[in-house]
Amino acid sequence: MSAGVFEELLLASTSSGRRALMEGLGLPFRAVAPGVDEDVPPGTAPQHAVAMLAERKARAVFDRFPRALVIGSDQLVSLQGETLGKPENEAAARKQLGSLRGKTHEILTGVCVMGAGFVQTEVDTARLSVLPLSDEELDGYVATGEWQGCAGGYRVEARGQALFERIDGDRTAIQGLPMQRLTRLLREAGVKFF
Repeated sequence: MSAGVFEELLLASTSSGRRALMEGLGLPFRAVAPGVDEDVPPGTAPQHAVAMLAERKARAVFDRFPRALVIGSDQLVSLQGETLGKPENEAAARKQLGSLRGKTHEILTGVCVMGAGFVQTEVDTARLSVLPLSDEELDGYVATGEWQGCAGGYRVEARGQALFERIDGDRTAIQGLPMQRLTRLLREAGVKFF
C-alpha cells in the first residue's frame, strides 16, 4: 500500500464482518477498537446519526494515531422513520425482528475516511424486505444468537439471509462496510491498490 503521508491503514472497528471485508482488499491494515460513546442526540435523523457515529469512531482512533489513515463505520436500521439499534437481549431482538416482518426497511451505513488533511464521510442506503415470518421462525432465528451486536437484530451474511424476500443495495454496505464507496474514498486519500 502506498498511502502518501499515511504510515498505516487502520479500521476503527472490532467487527469481524468489517475486518473480513477489509481483508478482501489485500491491503495491510490493523483493526483498533474506537471505544466511543454511540449515543446521538434524540431526534437526530438516521442519515445524520450514522455519519456522525462513523466520523466519531474514525476521529477517536485518528486522535491516537495521527499519522494513520483511519476508516470509521457505523450502521443503523430505519423502519418508517424509527431508528433501530443493536438489541440488548433476546427479547429486544425478537421485538425488533417482529416489527420488521412483512415490511421493507432501510439500512444506513456511514463510512468515514480520515487522515492528516483528509476527511470524507458518506452514507449508503439499502432497502430490505423481510418475509412475513411466523412466530416459530422468529423464535428459531433469535435462538441462533446471530442478532448479537447487529442493528435490527439480524446478520444478513449468515443464516439471516433466509429472513428476506428482497434486498436492494450494496451487499457489503449491508454487511457493515460499503466497499465501493470506501475504495473510492481511499483512492481519493492517495491509497494505491495495485
